[in-house]
Amino acid sequence: MDEVEVVVAHSERATLRVGDVFLKVDADQARIDAEVEAISLAPVPTPQILWCKPPVLAIAALPGTTLGRLGGPATGSPAAWAAAGAAIRKLHDAPLPPRRGRAGRSSGALAAELDDECDALVATGILPADLVARNRQVAEAALRPWTPAFTHGDLQIAHVFVDGDEVTGIIDWSEAGQGDALYDLATFTLGHEEHLDDVLAGYGTGVDLEVIHAWWSLRSLLAVRWLSEHGFDPFAPGCEVDVLRARM
Repeated sequence: MDEVEVVVAHSERATLRVGDVFLKVDADQARIDAEVEAISLAPVPTPQILWCKPPVLAIAALPGTTLGRLGGPATGSPAAWAAAGAAIRKLHDAPLPPRRGRAGRSSGALAAELDDECDALVATGILPADLVARNRQVAEAALRPWTPAFTHGDLQIAHVFVDGDEVTGIIDWSEAGQGDALYDLATFTLGHEEHLDDVLAGYGTGVDLEVIHAWWSLRSLLAVRWLSEHGFDPFAPGCEVDVLRARM
């Protein structure tokens, strides 16, 4: 019997690995339903669903390895990153799924949430006021009208698997749905700006770099306090706070 590996765990959800099976335990059945639906609709390689008995979803492991993780070294050739960009473009060009995803929050609601979070970051002393103010200014470019696309919603590089220069699968679809395509691209390249050109070589045209930079700031500002409260370290080298400092 293989040992049980805790892949990630916090108060909202946990993922365990036993051999070649991943067990995702989620307190919100809507996220499980969204993941099952997105996997069935996505036109890119996805993991096989073995069974689903809420609050648990069992999926098969994917071949290959991830391109890295936030705060750690990135791996893969430029061609592998370009292949990931091409897969992301294929997803974004697919017919829209029925529900709105994490990347589909309205600009008004997002601006209000961002302003509240910026105030909290400064009031609690988690981040200095000048760092927050500068990144709030940069983030403004993301608060604009956008054309809905089929988005993943949490497209961290740790969620994309490759074998050589081929994408073998994309995992963790619980935040998928209609949303802003540039949110996905920004999430995928967060903390690994050096690979953005490779990704865009595969993705193609129609990308506003100012908006990518804005999403880096916006996503990081919204994440810092949550990560700190759930046992993660956004101050670790290469992580969210370093992303914010790079905009100064």
